[in-house]
Amino acid sequence: MSGNPKNDSAMSNARAEIFANIRRSLGVTGTEAPRRDAVDDRIERAPKGLIPGRGQVTGSERIALFKAEAERAQASVAMVSSADAVPAAVADYLRDHNLPAAVRMGADARLASMPWGETALEITRGASEGRDLNGVSHAFAGIAESGTLVLVSGEDNPTTLNFLPDNHIVVVNAKDLAGDYEEMWGRIRFTYGKGQMPRTVNFVTGPSRSGDIEQTLLLGAHGPRRVHIVVVEG
Repeated sequence: MSGNPKNDSAMSNARAEIFANIRRSLGVTGTEAPRRDAVDDRIERAPKGLIPGRGQVTGSERIALFKAEAERAQASVAMVSSADAVPAAVADYLRDHNLPAAVRMGADARLASMPWGETALEITRGASEGRDLNGVSHAFAGIAESGTLVLVSGEDNPTTLNFLPDNHIVVVNAKDLAGDYEEMWGRIRFTYGKGQMPRTVNFVTGPSRSGDIEQTLLLGAHGPRRVHIVVVEG
């Protein structure tokens, strides 16, 4: 926007005139029901593009592919049999890396229902302001073909936890692993519905990295130095 009402009005008038000329040349008004129906049908049943075959696996093969690709991207992966085992797995990871026994997480009900009280972890909740060493999030989904985590924004899993803590621990259910990106986007649209999509969808593949300086790979350049994934199989 220009900030000048007169200029904005002139731009709107010019745009309207351009569209009017196009409609006039086509001999249409833009209100014809068949034309609108054709557009709606195209949007509703848009054909899919080329989908790589690598992610077209199911069950244990999909889990194995996700794990292998995530580790190839320098994330670490732990498998647990149930959600109740997640807090112990997080505590083990922090202890094994000599990290403080403290984590920050959002209001996600799945995380809240886990038995964190059975560990010695100090839990704080809410968005990070950049002073947290360890963050815990629950992913919406994972993508097997690239080992990618899919995180949606909101108070349940604040986006700041994806980028500000040095160590990002992400829980994902095995049943939520999609084979490819197209399948994952379909799930998001189905889950949230038209007009209700999350403000932000973040794709996270391994820790933050950059090779801009002398082509030397540097971890933690724009986000976490470590990404640890806990896959819940149950």
